[in-house]
Amino acid sequence: MKVRMLIIVLGLLLAMPGITSANVQAPDETEKPAAPSPHDKEGDKDGEEGNEHNHNNWQAKMAEREQKLLAWVDQYTPDKKAEWTKVLAEKKELRNKWLSPENAEKREKWKQEKMGKIKELKKQLDEGQITKEEFVQKAHGGKAMGNWKTYHDLKTAVEAKNDNQATELLNLLLEQSKQHNEKIKAMLGE
Repeated sequence: MKVRMLIIVLGLLLAMPGITSANVQAPDETEKPAAPSPHDKEGDKDGEEGNEHNHNNWQAKMAEREQKLLAWVDQYTPDKKAEWTKVLAEKKELRNKWLSPENAEKREKWKQEKMGKIKELKKQLDEGQITKEEFVQKAHGGKAMGNWKTYHDLKTAVEAKNDNQATELLNLLLEQSKQHNEKIKAMLGE
């Protein structure tokens, strides 16, 4: 049970856009794609959730999400298209810098610190010092998976044709994206 909880939390950490964009490694194109995981879902209408555990094609998935996002920006907040384009370009540039070989040592140090923090929190959870909810909140740095949740809320608002909520969520996601870029700059030491 405890190991399963740790695996789930680690999976959540790696699934968060803020974390994955800071810690995803580019796939080695000389390797064959991995066999589908038993956790992979099949038959999802847009394929977005069908491969949530299969990160072999994350670049294509990120590009698809970016295109959806820009289409939504055109539809709901066309006045902010230039700002969105700039933020997304900066995000790509920062991700490429973070994943570059020059920053391998920083990535490894960040990963070790993160894993150490999670182990300490897991110990506190096992000893009953904190609740599961506190564990999850602290493991995610107190932000409760902001970008991920906002993106999915935005997707829901668009599907429900709720223009006001979609506009509000696009503006919130823009601010969250700017904050994320600043966080990555700090991690890079820029």
